[in-house]
Amino acid sequence: MDSDFESDATEGDSSSGSSSLAGSPSDGGRRAALYARVSTDEERQTPKTQLFRLREYAGHRGFSIAGEYVDIGSGLDPDRPEYQRLIGDARQRAFDVVIVWRYDRLARSTQALIDALKEFQALGVEFISHQEQIDTTTPQGEMVFGFIASLAQFESRLISQRVKAGMQRAKEEGKDVGRPSIAEEKQKKIRRLYSEEDVSISQVAKQVGVSYGTAWNYVQDIEGD
Repeated sequence: MDSDFESDATEGDSSSGSSSLAGSPSDGGRRAALYARVSTDEERQTPKTQLFRLREYAGHRGFSIAGEYVDIGSGLDPDRPEYQRLIGDARQRAFDVVIVWRYDRLARSTQALIDALKEFQALGVEFISHQEQIDTTTPQGEMVFGFIASLAQFESRLISQRVKAGMQRAKEEGKDVGRPSIAEEKQKKIRRLYSEEDVSISQVAKQVGVSYGTAWNYVQDIEGD
């Protein structure tokens, strides 16, 4: 279930930039950040097509464009320079809404997407995915986001159950299944960031200086307390 988002839709889609996403009377005056990304192996694609449609859509909604962020590289890389600049500017309240062409331009897995959207939500930044017609500035968009978050949580629990079952089976077979422990100071920092400051797992890993998998494992321990 931990599969990447579908990427079959082409960026040169013939749909108009004035998407059927319904705007609200308060749209005017909102500052928008446009994020575009193409993979290194997508030779026939350029960010220009995405940005053209996003500018058109922002204009239709009455948004002012606060910034444009373009990455060339894999969506699996959380350290993409423009993505990191986007997150940094969000924390500085440089814009009110992030607009992307498709979900998979921002993140290539359900969990990575949820982590990003939770951080935006905590910062009071809305999110719009043009092609999927998801818009958290509307009640319908908030409902869909809640559904996706629930789905990601369910997926996470399934993975956790499978890991625990595998570890139990290995123990029964006499294998050493203990994971290397990290320093107690780092464990405390993970607990503080995740439990008290509501920081996403990817950001916890980055701030503590451990891998995403290690942070994820310790977060599961915290949630099981």
